[in-house]
Amino acid sequence: MTDPRRQVPRTDLLLADPRLADAAGRLGSARVKATVVAVQQLIRLGELAPEDAVPAVLARLPASASSLNGVLNATGVVLHTNLGRARLSDSAAQAVRQATGYLDVEFDLASGRRARRGRGALAALAQAAPAAEAVLAVNNGAAALLLAVTALAAGREVVVSRGELVEIGDGFRLPELIESTGARIREVGTTNRTTLADYAAVLGPQTGCVVKVHPSNFRIDGFTAGASIAELATLPPPVIADIGSGLLRPDQLLPDEPDVTGSLLAGASLVTCSGDKLLGGPQAGLIFGRADLVERLRRHPLARALRVDKLTLAALEASVQGPATPTERYLHADPGQLRRRCERVAAALQAGTAGTAGMAGMAATAGTAGTAGTESKAAAHGVHLAIPEVEVVPSAGAVGGGGAPGLQLPGWAVALPERYAQALRATEPAVIGRLERGRCLLDLRCVEEDEEAALIAAVRSVGPGAR
Repeated sequence: MTDPRRQVPRTDLLLADPRLADAAGRLGSARVKATVVAVQQLIRLGELAPEDAVPAVLARLPASASSLNGVLNATGVVLHTNLGRARLSDSAAQAVRQATGYLDVEFDLASGRRARRGRGALAALAQAAPAAEAVLAVNNGAAALLLAVTALAAGREVVVSRGELVEIGDGFRLPELIESTGARIREVGTTNRTTLADYAAVLGPQTGCVVKVHPSNFRIDGFTAGASIAELATLPPPVIADIGSGLLRPDQLLPDEPDVTGSLLAGASLVTCSGDKLLGGPQAGLIFGRADLVERLRRHPLARALRVDKLTLAALEASVQGPATPTERYLHADPGQLRRRCERVAAALQAGTAGTAGMAGMAATAGTAGTAGTESKAAAHGVHLAIPEVEVVPSAGAVGGGGAPGLQLPGWAVALPERYAQALRATEPAVIGRLERGRCLLDLRCVEEDEEAALIAAVRSVGPGAR
């Protein structure tokens, strides 16, 4: 008998195959070579035919050099932190692609000299929030507050209401963030009630600033009281308002959500927030406010460590100046239109694409494989079984990202049995639904209309035999 090791294709011959050469250009030669070696071992073991080497390598290679996978967000949560928060607009995505090359991020084309970094993005933000005298961008919302407190109060006291010393997620707590700046926290008031007099009573030469924190993802109801930004602005120290979500202007849909413009007009010296929440842009920390204080922050050594890259600057400017962001569209989606879309998707899933005779033929070719075999054969021939378990049901969406806690966004969803949830996470693209009352809900609020076909294909690929 011929030793199977003699039939293993040579590494150099496999790597020279045009199909693998193209993959190496996308993924890197090291990754392709490692996959080739793994496939060669399968041939040595007799588990793979030599002529199937190249297709086997291609099947094992990822579609992208990144391990991140694109998903369809069918949860109904607009700013889902685990799914990357705000979805970038097409104009922002185009700006990011353009920014991958060389560009004048810190260069004046007219004079040929160095220029202010990201001046276009900062000007766009200032135009969108004209109550701000100046704007600065850093790499996330926590960094914005960190820089502001460090520049104004390192080695001094920061006055904060006890009820606003919150945990911002993943175990990170605001008191620890502030203390890492070298500032000392001076807590005032109680968990549920803090008055202006509480703040005024502790002010002194060691006071660096007053911090007013929007609690974002939690609420305390009942016997409560808090000092407003307008009240705190009557005190001598500068007031930093950390509003969190990045809403630039008031929105009737979110009446309890603070915005940059309103906070500045109320008297805040600085307003800090995130760029990848209600603003609908990339991850960034934004600082709006008095020109002298923003310049003080900009010149602080920490600002260099926290500055944003060219891709973020490009996406920020396009998000602010371009058309309505996906975040804005999803938040204000018409419930009636969402219902019609869900009914269209449900009808497609219930209908299937094969008649009785066609499916009988598929079942015959499946032999003794049973239902799973029938589904596999059907998928291989582009034939899909009808899924009778589909319903269209009301669905309450959410803002997410800590914004507007408790606010429900009326909408609709395609309901499937709960067993579909895990299987859909393994499709390409992955579909992330929401589990509720023993069902897998596919809320279309954050799924674009041109993505419906991919969602339908994913559900069909799972089939009615989902486990």
